[in-house]
Parts: sequence; C-alpha cells; structure tokens
Amino acid sequence: MNMHNVSWVRQDMVSPSARPDRQNGRLEWTRKNLFNGWVSTFLTLASVAAILWLAVAVAPWLGNSVWQATSLAECRQLLDGAPGACWAVIRDRWPQLLFGFYPPHLYWRPVLAFALLFAAFAPVLFRSPPARALWFSAVYPGIAYWLIWGGSLWFPTAVYLGFAVAVGLISLSARISHGFAISVAILGAVLWWLYAVEPLTSTANALLPITLDVVASRDIGGFLLSIVIGVTGIAMSLPLGILLALGRRSSLPLIHLLSVVFIEFIRGVPLITLLFTASLLLNYFLPPGTNFDLILRVVIMVTLFASAYMAEVIRGGLAALPRGQYEAAEALGLDYWKAQRLVILPQALKISIPGIVNSFIGLFKDTTLVMFIGLLDPIALAAAIRANTNWQGIYWELFIFIGAVFFVFCFGMSRYSMYLERRLKTDHR
Repeated sequence: MNMHNVSWVRQDMVSPSARPDRQNGRLEWTRKNLFNGWVSTFLTLASVAAILWLAVAVAPWLGNSVWQATSLAECRQLLDGAPGACWAVIRDRWPQLLFGFYPPHLYWRPVLAFALLFAAFAPVLFRSPPARALWFSAVYPGIAYWLIWGGSLWFPTAVYLGFAVAVGLISLSARISHGFAISVAILGAVLWWLYAVEPLTSTANALLPITLDVVASRDIGGFLLSIVIGVTGIAMSLPLGILLALGRRSSLPLIHLLSVVFIEFIRGVPLITLLFTASLLLNYFLPPGTNFDLILRVVIMVTLFASAYMAEVIRGGLAALPRGQYEAAEALGLDYWKAQRLVILPQALKISIPGIVNSFIGLFKDTTLVMFIGLLDPIALAAAIRANTNWQGIYWELFIFIGAVFFVFCFGMSRYSMYLERRLKTDHR
C-alpha cells in the first residue's frame, strides 16, 4: 500500500503552538484557584477583607515603633500618647532572652557551640558526607558540653572512653552471642562511667589541665536552654524510638512486653508530670549527697517522652511496608539486623519523615514547659522582664519576638522535611 496516496495521512509535522491566552497566565491561575465558584469567591473576599482589616489595625502600631529606650515609661513619653510598639525592650534585654544569666564575658562559648552545631549536623542532614565530618559529628556533644558548662576537657573525654570500652567488650564477646555481647558492653560502660570517670578526670587534669570557667546550670536560660534541651532530645529520641519500634514488633515476648509497657506508660502521662518527677521526686530515689544536674534530668525525661511518640511514628512506617520486603531480605540471606539496616528501616524512615519532623517540632516547642520547674526558658525570662519596674506592663513585644524565633526554628525544620521528602522520593521518577 502506497502511503503517499492516502489523503488522510499527514506528510509533515505540525509545529507546536502556544496555549490560548485564556488558559495561561496569572488571570487563569487566579480564576481557577481564587474564584472557582461562589464558595471560593466568598472565601477569597473574606480572607482579603480580614488581611486588610488586620493590616489597618496593626500598621499604626508597627509604624510608630520605638527602638531606643531604657524603660516603658520612656517609650510612652516618646510616643506621646500615639499607639506604637516598644521594641526597645528587645534591644535592651536581648542578651537575657538569648542566654539567660550566662556571664556576659563568656557569651563567645555558647555562640561558638551554636556555630559548630551546623558543622556537626551538615554531614548528617545532607548527602555524601565525608568520613572525617562524621567523626566531628560524633565528638561534637562533648565539645558543646565543655564549651557551655566549662570545667575540665578531660571529663567529656573520659565519658567518650566509656563508649570505647563498650565497643571493645562487644568485639571480645561477640563470638559467644550478640545478646550477651550487648549486655556485657552496656554493663561495662555503666561501670566505667560510675567508677572510672571521676578518678581519670582528676588524674588527667592534674597532669595536663585544660579547663574553662565553670558555669552553673541555674545561669543557663533563654533560647540557649531551649536549644540545648531541644537539640539533645531530638538527637537522642530518634535512635531510641527506632529501638522501641523494633522492640514492639519483636517476636521475643519479654522485649515486646517491655517496649509496649514503656511506650504506653509514657504516652499516657503528660510531659509536665514527668518534668515534675525529674525535678522533685527523682532525688528521693538517688543516694544521699548525689548531685544530679537538673538540666540533665530534664533532658533525660524529655528524651524518654519524645522517644515513645517517635516509636509509634516509626512503627507506622514499618507497618506500611509490604510483607514482600521482609521476604526479599530473607531471600538475600540477610540476618535480622542487616535486613533492618539495609532494607527495612531506610524505606520505613522515608515513609515516616512527616511524622518524625512533626514530633521534632512538637518537642522543640514543649521545651517551654520547663518554666514550671524553675528553669529560665524564654517564657520565664519574659515574665521576669515584665516584673522589672522599668518594663512592667510590657506584653506584646516580648511574646511576639519569642514566637517569631520559635517560628524560624520550626519553619526551618518543616522546610528541611519537605526537601528530604523530595530528595528521597525515588518511586515515581
């Protein structure tokens, strides 16, 4: 059959043409998204009206802002009866909101610890981390502790040696059984921390003193305290949550029972109750004369609380995987831990990213609850500033500033979550 004789077969390609004007551009987007029906039109107009009303109401207050004053009375005198914001309280008290009662001449230490935090998180949060950067991420907690609290550098070094002792015990007893090796490693590390850290620190400090001025925990407050509790809780709750989720799905009755009891107990008790327990009741169960730092107690309770919720989020990701993934790992000859590390957990954690980040955001905001046990978080410091005679009566400016800072941190975590989801979304490419 000669195709040139068929009249309905086109011999040349049609050149592409632009979309019609009515289906392209901002007007078409506005019609589809803002005025697509009477309900959409009503909601759009109502939203615009509310935004305009809020802008008209707030604009004079923001437009007459005062940034340089030493008291609320001076702010009102400069405003001369006109409505206006007194942001001078932030300018006057921002070191207190950021650092609490940390000694001013030592501000460089928490600032340096905060800067190093980004260097420690970069290899963990972004792809292709070099091995040396991961080593810095591992030693960063000890460096941050030494910078913020001060004291001898040999103390965090001795604590890290406890992990080295655990690794050595695992390598020596791994031939017997994995469970026995882990038990021996945990026992050896605990005994090291209880009986070897203090003598080793004293001896090393006597031979080669490397110390910084000690800062008491009662002087640490503001956003520094929130970041310390939040970052530590976030970093520790994720691995604990993974272990609890695996324990709850374990076929071993004792492991399963202990995981279920812990998760359900923690989820059934408010965080403020656990904080009061850490603050008031924990000392009754410790030997007399034991000095257990309050911030450390709070960090432990916040971590345990967050790990229980994290376990349920990760368990949801594990339950979402089809049974075929487990069977494929078994067909490859992988043991339990290799199957979890190489096949199961990477997929489960990818599914659980929104829930994990949501738990992180909730944990960071819950750090403000420590004000009820006497720690000076930003909310408690705002109350202390308002109690001062110079700033008595100030309200909106302080809490708007605190809320804005919390929003920056939480919004940053949310955007990183979206970036991570896009980077790991390989199933539809």
